[in-house]
Amino acid sequence: MNIREHRWSRKPAILAVSSAMLLSAFTTACTSSTSSPPSEGTTPKEAAPPSGKPTEIKIMVDYTIAQPPSPENPVLKEFEKKTNTKLTVQWVPGGDYSDRVNVALAAGDIADLIKIPSITTPLFRQMVKQGAFWDLTPYVKDYPNLMALDPKIWNNTKIDGKSFAVPAGRPLDGGGFFSIRKDWLDKLGLKMPTTMDELYTVMKAFKENAPDGKKDTVGFTMRSAQMIEEVFTGTVGRWKEKDGKLVNMNLEPEVKESIAFQRKLYQEGLIPQDFPVLKETQYWELATSGRAGVTAETPEALFRYTMDQWKKDPKVEWTPLVSLAPKAGGKQYVSQGSGMNGVLAIPKSVPEAKMKAILSFINYGSGGEGLDLTLYGIKDVHYSVADGLKIANDKAVADSVGTGSWGKMFSTPVVDLWQYAAGMPKEIYQRNMKIAEERSKISVGDPAIGLVSETDLKMGADYTKKIADMKTQVIIGKIPMEEWDKYVETLKKDANYQKITEEINAEYQKRKSAK
Repeated sequence: MNIREHRWSRKPAILAVSSAMLLSAFTTACTSSTSSPPSEGTTPKEAAPPSGKPTEIKIMVDYTIAQPPSPENPVLKEFEKKTNTKLTVQWVPGGDYSDRVNVALAAGDIADLIKIPSITTPLFRQMVKQGAFWDLTPYVKDYPNLMALDPKIWNNTKIDGKSFAVPAGRPLDGGGFFSIRKDWLDKLGLKMPTTMDELYTVMKAFKENAPDGKKDTVGFTMRSAQMIEEVFTGTVGRWKEKDGKLVNMNLEPEVKESIAFQRKLYQEGLIPQDFPVLKETQYWELATSGRAGVTAETPEALFRYTMDQWKKDPKVEWTPLVSLAPKAGGKQYVSQGSGMNGVLAIPKSVPEAKMKAILSFINYGSGGEGLDLTLYGIKDVHYSVADGLKIANDKAVADSVGTGSWGKMFSTPVVDLWQYAAGMPKEIYQRNMKIAEERSKISVGDPAIGLVSETDLKMGADYTKKIADMKTQVIIGKIPMEEWDKYVETLKKDANYQKITEEINAEYQKRKSAK
């Protein structure tokens, strides 16, 4: 059975869960569309675990919850039992993960199964070229839960036309975008914004009129502030297709318009004055304390983070926006996800038989009863089933169940992963599903996903840092806008920077011709 079909049935009911569960186990998630709230799926009959001595698997993966699972975690033990494995998992905090992976790769200290943050990770690609990782192309066809992943996502993770890693799949649509305090809009008699100018007007009204009665309000938390630039450029990331070629939008006037917009927000106090140094928790403190009326997140995480706020004051109503246009008459935009949360690779030092056992392990956790174990834990231990509904308990929190832990090492592109959070009222779920459906009609993704430039691999990090620093300095008024114009002109004359565009376009044309 396709894993998209497996997770939910069609019963019009809602999953119940304790409030503690919301804060920990069900972390940032994702989806496309169905017609009814999540409930008990129909689990296909699973193959018996391999017989013989358990396969020992060392795993390096990230986590994004308060505490990772312990070595004695019952979900880990259940995975071992069901897959005839002995697991040793090195859990690394999400914020540190990219650096830790690079250290491990450079040192040659590579786990049997390692999560790579991106298929474009330079050191990983270099090692692939050197033959350090298994080419999984001939093998993955034998694992149905892995092959259920959208072919587009598989194609976006290939290197030289081959699959050297399994995508940690996620849905393409319905993910993070701007969300707004609709109750504040209603109180001030404002409509839901559809353009950046209208969003500015809303932010300004939130600050000047303080709907909560306190004069400490800003407009936007600046969480995922790159979304402002995306609306102006109409694309995810720096590349946009124009006339069949990829254009580097950093050199285009739309990015300057985005910088000018953010500069105005900063000058008028509509965004936090210390936004360049804010931490993740501080963005949410601004939103949930009533000091900001606009933030950005997936609908699922939006509900989790603001549930306590809503419970204390039922009038609080955070609503995801469908889309925004850069200006009146402009094209509406909402971002499309990459379809993955990193990739899962196996080093060539692992023998072929063990490599296949590892693929079986990933396959198990990516569908059927293994997917339930990944997302919910063990039946009657972490959740119970009543009238076809999964009802989670507090032990799921203690045992770190969910997408922020086990979900990181499997493919989970399941229906409602970004639209539904445990404990969400039916009407909010249905609203989210309607918004997700509308977004899927117009969403725009990164056209350069998985494409690389050798020059960019060598020099791109320095350019990226310099460009980001320049943008921030202009936004906060440390340097005038004219300095950005001058810098763009230097980039246009920079042979190496222009070579990146040439190489990316060469790869882009190869991909197009291969379809």
